Amino acid sequence: MTDAAPPEPLVLHRRDARGVHVLTLNQPRAFNVLSEAVLGELQRQIDAVAADQGARVLIVAAEGRAFCAGHDLKQMKANPRLDYYQGLFAQCSRMMLSLLRLPVPVIARVQGLATAAGCQLVAQCDLAVAAEGARFGVNGIDVGLFCATPSVPLVRNVLPKQAMEMLLTGGFITAEEARARGLVNRVVPAAELDRAVEELVAAILAKPREAIASGKDVFYRQRELGIEAAYQLAGQAMACNMMLDLAQEGVQAFIDKREPAWRR
Repeated sequence: MTDAAPPEPLVLHRRDARGVHVLTLNQPRAFNVLSEAVLGELQRQIDAVAADQGARVLIVAAEGRAFCAGHDLKQMKANPRLDYYQGLFAQCSRMMLSLLRLPVPVIARVQGLATAAGCQLVAQCDLAVAAEGARFGVNGIDVGLFCATPSVPLVRNVLPKQAMEMLLTGGFITAEEARARGLVNRVVPAAELDRAVEELVAAILAKPREAIASGKDVFYRQRELGIEAAYQLAGQAMACNMMLDLAQEGVQAFIDKREPAWRR
């Protein structure tokens, strides 16, 4: 009698020599739902990326026909307690905020359906590339549950009336509609999805990590401020950025009409 095979990891994690991390949701039969266990594993892996001083980019991907079908409704129905639901949504929000706070860009690689908290996950990433045929929706309203937490990053990606229509009707939009509304950056044939993601990765890797980390931080912080406070924060950030050796070298290289040393 042979031992049973160990269970497949809920989230696959690989890192290449360039510092590019890939987290892949790995429950294709369950449409990659965000169960408590999956949320916990995502949090653990994102924390590991945050601790990697050589990290440059994080790609969030998925196996199977769906990118992510949102929360595990069966698990939610089995625990009808307010404290349970509060804890679950706090856990999910903490994971989403961890993506925002990472000092490296996060790219969603969307190959299929992204609904409810799955659409939220796409919206929370800094960039997103979708395959033709991918669909996006915040359709909790179909089961009587308004997608309040998915609405947080959604309305920060698309115009309010477009976001509200999705939230109120539960209707889905195509990948091309998602691109037109600002939810994704690029839409490509499925066979070209990895190439399109790699183009973004290569463009990011060609830039200095410190400037990108500072820029991502101030981008999201200033967005939540009034315009005067936003300018104050952004101006201070640029002044500090300019004091870095990499910026001094970059400007001097521009003046000298040569490549900066950090590109070599």
